[in-house]
Amino acid sequence: MSDNYRNFLALSYEELEEKNLAIKADRLNRVSADEIREKRLKDLKDQTHIKAVTVLFSDLEGRLHLLDYDKKFLLSSYDNLTFDGSSIRGFTAQKESDLRLGIDWSAFYWVPADIFGTGKVLVFGIVIDKNGEPYSGDLRGVLKNYSDSLYAEKGYTLNAANEIEGFLFAGVDAEKKFAQTGRFDYVNTGGYYHSLPLDPLRRFIDTAAEVQRAMGFQNEKDHPEVAPSQFEINYSYGEVVAAADQIQLYKLLTRQIANNLGYTASFLPKPVVGVNGSGMHTNMSITKDKTNLFWDPKGQEQLSSFGWEYIDRILSHALDICLILNPSVNSYRRLDPHFEAPNQIKASATDRGSMIRVPIGNSRSMRVECRSVAPDANPYLVLYSLFKTGIDGEIASIDNLRQAQRYLPDNIYSAIGDFEKSEWIAKILGADVQGRFVDLKKGSADRSPRLLGTFVKPSEVQYHHEVYNQALWNEF
Repeated sequence: MSDNYRNFLALSYEELEEKNLAIKADRLNRVSADEIREKRLKDLKDQTHIKAVTVLFSDLEGRLHLLDYDKKFLLSSYDNLTFDGSSIRGFTAQKESDLRLGIDWSAFYWVPADIFGTGKVLVFGIVIDKNGEPYSGDLRGVLKNYSDSLYAEKGYTLNAANEIEGFLFAGVDAEKKFAQTGRFDYVNTGGYYHSLPLDPLRRFIDTAAEVQRAMGFQNEKDHPEVAPSQFEINYSYGEVVAAADQIQLYKLLTRQIANNLGYTASFLPKPVVGVNGSGMHTNMSITKDKTNLFWDPKGQEQLSSFGWEYIDRILSHALDICLILNPSVNSYRRLDPHFEAPNQIKASATDRGSMIRVPIGNSRSMRVECRSVAPDANPYLVLYSLFKTGIDGEIASIDNLRQAQRYLPDNIYSAIGDFEKSEWIAKILGADVQGRFVDLKKGSADRSPRLLGTFVKPSEVQYHHEVYNQALWNEF
């Protein structure tokens, strides 16, 4: 159909950035949910060129799902949106399939038409059970409830920023075709910080950075990473739910941009043996009354005792949560000590092989960094488990806990075993969600060789949840 007959919303990147930053400010300032909802409904009613609203939610593994609702329908029915939960892996059984979608109006985005389509806006949803309660398998809702309750009870604001690495490979659908090709082809071999101004990797990074900027990410820096064709595009700290939302959007927009350019953006943790893998370094801090509770100018590494106890609890429960942080067969290839792998269950200011690092900071930027997180992990589950463990977990009686010679598992079966028998996981997730997650992870693990070997196997790519193929899974 000719564009001459279409009259849909397509705002400039400057207009998008202005609108998204205003929404982000409302979210940061905790404007009441009722006030925010009325603002967003007014935006939808006033902007006649919007044709559809894309509602996003994530399943138990962290796979992002999108539902497009006609704008007029949504305006009249936003409080009664239902969907079939049995179609979502890890959600309800067929006999109890009906779920509802609530709208989190604070998580609303104006989006570039050339990436997301004309006439569309995005908003994140919250999955609601039949009884009207938040659905236990929706970790976004679990994280939001936890964050809101901590703010109400203790005045804590949970903050996070994630450094998400990925690879750019030649060709569209390079992951899906790996079973036939047996290889990934680089588009750039420059390495850390190095690429020509207009080479394929640099053009991809520049485009993604512009889209992020337009969506209010507030970029900090971007660059090629250590491995060939590897990238990282950093953006600013955010309140924990907003930070997790931005991880999902980051991966969505980079994949779409790569596809538009004829490439594949891959978040496999270790797609190529022999070079550095990709991580999702997770930086965390907690503030109260705008004071960073991790900062103490007289503390060890200028980290407060509160911050060190936070670290101690995570180290104590490292084996419990390892499967959450590294949920795929392929992610255990990354925990290789020859490539700066953070596989040691210890804390350090300098050793990048440590699970936890204490970066240099000041009263505003002091933070704790968890390095042993894979980029294919469910961001909501990761951030919930880390903050919940760091604040509410127990501290183990282990001599020299922060420097003891302990290591994370080198294969997914060991991690599944630790997760499955963990009383801590049952406490923070519930036995039902714990069991569902185990079943999902065993399913992908059992379709792959038990021993990793020296080269990436087609099955560990093929059954990777981010290369999900509904028809393929239905054959089993």
